[in-house]
Amino acid sequence: MDRSLHVGVIGVMLGMITAPLDGMMLGPALPVIVKDLGGMEYFSWVATGYLICMAATTPIWGKLGDLYGRKVVYMAAIVIFLLGSGLSGAAQDMIQLIGFRMVQGLGAGGLMTGALALIGELVPPRHSGKLMGLFGVMMPIAFIAGPLLGGLFADVGWRWAFVVNLPVGAAALLLIGAAVRLEPRRIRARIDYPGALLLTVVLVALSLVASWGGTQYDWGSAPILALILVGLVALAALLWVERRAAEPIVPLRLFADRNFTLAQVIRFLGGVGMVVAATFLPQYMQLVHGASPIASGLLILPAMLGMVAVLIGTGRLISRTGRYRIYPILGGATVTAGMLALLLLRPGVNLALASALTLIGGLGVGLLMQSTTIITINSAEPRDMGAASGSVTLWHTMGASLGVAALGALYTTRLQDTLVDRLGTEAATGIALTPEALVRLAPAARVAVPLAVSDGVHAMALGAAALGAVAFALAWFIREVPLRDGAPSAEPATAAA
Repeated sequence: MDRSLHVGVIGVMLGMITAPLDGMMLGPALPVIVKDLGGMEYFSWVATGYLICMAATTPIWGKLGDLYGRKVVYMAAIVIFLLGSGLSGAAQDMIQLIGFRMVQGLGAGGLMTGALALIGELVPPRHSGKLMGLFGVMMPIAFIAGPLLGGLFADVGWRWAFVVNLPVGAAALLLIGAAVRLEPRRIRARIDYPGALLLTVVLVALSLVASWGGTQYDWGSAPILALILVGLVALAALLWVERRAAEPIVPLRLFADRNFTLAQVIRFLGGVGMVVAATFLPQYMQLVHGASPIASGLLILPAMLGMVAVLIGTGRLISRTGRYRIYPILGGATVTAGMLALLLLRPGVNLALASALTLIGGLGVGLLMQSTTIITINSAEPRDMGAASGSVTLWHTMGASLGVAALGALYTTRLQDTLVDRLGTEAATGIALTPEALVRLAPAARVAVPLAVSDGVHAMALGAAALGAVAFALAWFIREVPLRDGAPSAEPATAAA
C-alpha cells in the first residue's frame, strides 16, 4: 500500500474502534449515570436499546454500501454515531439517554461493517490478512481500555464517556475523506424495505429474549414464548421475502457457499467465547479474590493479549501462505480447552494462575475471529462485499448478546443453587453480590459466596466448552478454497495504482 492508503486505513480503524470502546466505557459509569439522571427501572435499556439498533441495522448498512458506495456510507454511519454521542452526553434524564443511545446504535451498526467492507474492496483477500489482524486488535484494545477509561470518566464526569467520541470520530472522517480513494458510484435499485422490517423484528425479538429471559421473566413464561413465536414467524416471512426480492437485505445466495455459511456459524460461537472473558471473569476476580473493577480488567489482560497476538500472527501467516483451514480447527479446539481450564478457578487458587488461565480461551477466540473474517470475504463476490461483512459482524454481535443471556442463566442458576444449599433459601435471597457488601456479611456467607461464584463460573465454562466443541466439529467441513490474489474490483485496483 502507498502512504495515502495507510493514512486512510488509520482513519477507518479510528472510526471502527469508537463503537466497542464506547460500549466498554459505559459499564463502570452506569452507577454514576443512574445516580445523576434517576430512572433506575429503565437503566438496562441504555445498553439494550443500543444493541438492538446496532444489530438490526448492521446488514442494512452493508447493503447500502453495496448500492451507494462503501466510503460515503461508512462516513455517514460515523456521522450518525457522533450525533448520538453528542446528544447522549447532553441527556437530561434516563428516557432521553436511552433514545439518544438508540441513535448511537443506528450509526454503530455501520462502523464494523463499513470498515471490513472498505478493506475488502481496497485490498484482495490474499494480502488482507495483515490489515484484518490490525482490525481484530481493535476489539481487545477496546475491552482493555474501555473499563479503565469508564472508571476514570465516572470520577471526572460521566458525560465525557460520550463526548470523547467526538474528536476521535472527527479525525476518522478527515482521514478517510482525504486519503481513501474510491470512485463514487450509485447503483439504481430498490431498497428491500419489507426485508429490512422483518429482519428488524427478528433481531428485536431475539434481543428481547436474550435481555429479559431468566431476569425479568422466566424462560417458560408467556412473554418469552410469545417473543420466540414472533421471531420464528418473522424469520419464516423474511426467508420468503428475501428469495423474491430484487436487491435483498440479506442475499441468501451467499449462504449457498458452504464456507460462507460455516464461517458465520463459527463466528457466532466465537462471539459467545469472547463474552466469557469480558463479562464473567471480572466478576470472579472481584467476588472471589476481592479485586477492584479496574484491577479485574487488568487480570484478564492475558486473554486479550493472547487474542491480539493470534489475530496479528495468523493474519500474517494466511497472507504469506494463502492457507487458512487449519486455523478455525485449532481455534475450536483451543476455545474448548480454554473453557475447560476455567474449571480450575476456585477460591483458593493463586491469583496469578487464575489470570494466566484466561490466556488459553483468548488464543482460541482470536483464531476463530481472524480466520472466519477472511473466509467470509473470500467467499463473497465483490458486489456482495458489504452484505458479507455485515453478516459476519451481525453473527458476532448476536453471538455475544445471546451468549451473555444463555451463559448468564447458567452462571446465575448455579450460583443461587450453591448459596441456597449452603445458607438456606431465606439467607441466600438477601445477599448483594458486590465486593463492598461481602465484607459486611456473616462469616458463613463470606465463605459461601466465593464458592457459589466459582460454581457459577464452572457451569458457564462447561456451557462455553460445549459450544467450542461444536465450532471445532464444524471447522472440519471448511474447504481450502484458494484465496483471491487479484483486486476485488476495478475500482480499488485503480485507486491502489
